[in-house]
Amino acid sequence: MNVTPRPAAQAVKALKVLTINTHKGFTALNRRFILPELREAVRSTAADLVFLQEVLGSHERHAARHLDWPQVSQYEFLADSMWTDFAYGRNAVYPEGDHGNALLSRYPIAQYRNLDVSITGPERRGLLHCVLEVPGQSEVHAICVHLSLLESHRQRQLGLLRRLLDSLPSHAPVIIAGDFNDWKLRGNRLLHQHPDLHEAFERHHGLLARTYPARLPLLRLDRVYLRNARSHAPRILGSKPWTHLSDHLPLAVEVHL
Repeated sequence: MNVTPRPAAQAVKALKVLTINTHKGFTALNRRFILPELREAVRSTAADLVFLQEVLGSHERHAARHLDWPQVSQYEFLADSMWTDFAYGRNAVYPEGDHGNALLSRYPIAQYRNLDVSITGPERRGLLHCVLEVPGQSEVHAICVHLSLLESHRQRQLGLLRRLLDSLPSHAPVIIAGDFNDWKLRGNRLLHQHPDLHEAFERHHGLLARTYPARLPLLRLDRVYLRNARSHAPRILGSKPWTHLSDHLPLAVEVHL
């Protein structure tokens, strides 16, 4: 019996990347639950990879209060049928539930790990590191970041991020995206000491993107850093509906591998 071999998957040369702090599915100041609207907006971007920060795994009190609360975790609800793979890194756990970082991917997530980079006190932070199987690439690394509000903590967390980078294969494409809370920009200067690492908006526009607060963005908190990859057409999604879907504006970048 002759068996026709399956054609090899066409090599992927570019990935559409989106990063957004979801603010747990609520508008700024927690006035309104808008996760269903956020899902439609995220779907409209047709991103291949979606980096999520402050996404809820569960929350019993909110689930009882809101009739349209999803039956699954927020990251599964956002993934729906559009992103076949997802990974979640639980950072904060409390009596009502938990939240953390998540990655939604059109391509298989071969493995993932959540690195606890919390320093001291109640503020819990993590680095969600995923290894992706992208056709035509040996491996692609994606790191979803949400750093501390305290400068001294951020500096130590950035040191841990640099150690993680040093541990990865030197040839592999790496995408680092998320909420760095680096409003003094000291962390950006520290990351630029790492060889071959660049921030997409800074390279194309000369400045990091203003993303916070969403309705009148002043602070440059959200970033997309790349290694062994090129950035193309970075955009701040700063018009409606994005301005009322979170307290942060999302960033979109096309990453060429």
